[in-house]
Amino acid sequence: MLAVTVSPKFQVVIPQVVREQLQIEAGHKLQVIAYENRIEFLRIENPQALRGFLSGIATDVPREGDRV
Repeated sequence: MLAVTVSPKFQVVIPQVVREQLQIEAGHKLQVIAYENRIEFLRIENPQALRGFLSGIATDVPREGDRV
């Protein structure tokens, strides 16, 4: 378990091991969520990076026949 210290400006430094593991680099945006008794940081993905991630997925959807 890693511990960080909150600075007088309420800043924290994400440890290098965690930054490397989660591929967080300078300039990345993180969403901050207060959940129960903890703080969670979620990396916000760049929409351009998500482009095409569903390519190759099946698009045929079974459809019911028309009701008459």
